[in-house]
Amino acid sequence: MKTDLVEIFQTIRANLQPYTANGFAARINSDVAYEVWADKQIDLHGKKRDVVCFSSVNIKEGYVELCLTPLQDEPELQNVINPELMKLSSGNSCFKITQLDDELTAKIADAFVAGFTIYKQKGWV
Repeated sequence: MKTDLVEIFQTIRANLQPYTANGFAARINSDVAYEVWADKQIDLHGKKRDVVCFSSVNIKEGYVELCLTPLQDEPELQNVINPELMKLSSGNSCFKITQLDDELTAKIADAFVAGFTIYKQKGWV
């Protein structure tokens, strides 16, 4: 069980990094923040955008915040993401993580796959 925030951050970032080879780009990559975006012109709820965020992970005070933007764009994704991960939701598309084991890491990886699948289906990546 990982409880060190830096170790948690690095583990989640390592699971997110492969998506930069699948059409996303890391816009922020520091020791405390990592953001993955698609540089693609899209229409989101009637608004045109030149970029769309996929996910970010940040070290905050006392926890690591993982945001998965597909949850915000497609709320039905909540029905696909593991309920144990959803319990860590802060009420929007973000999760507060204070400890991380292999099981939770796998659930986060599955959430990335589900979000990527939606973005791919929409042609956003």
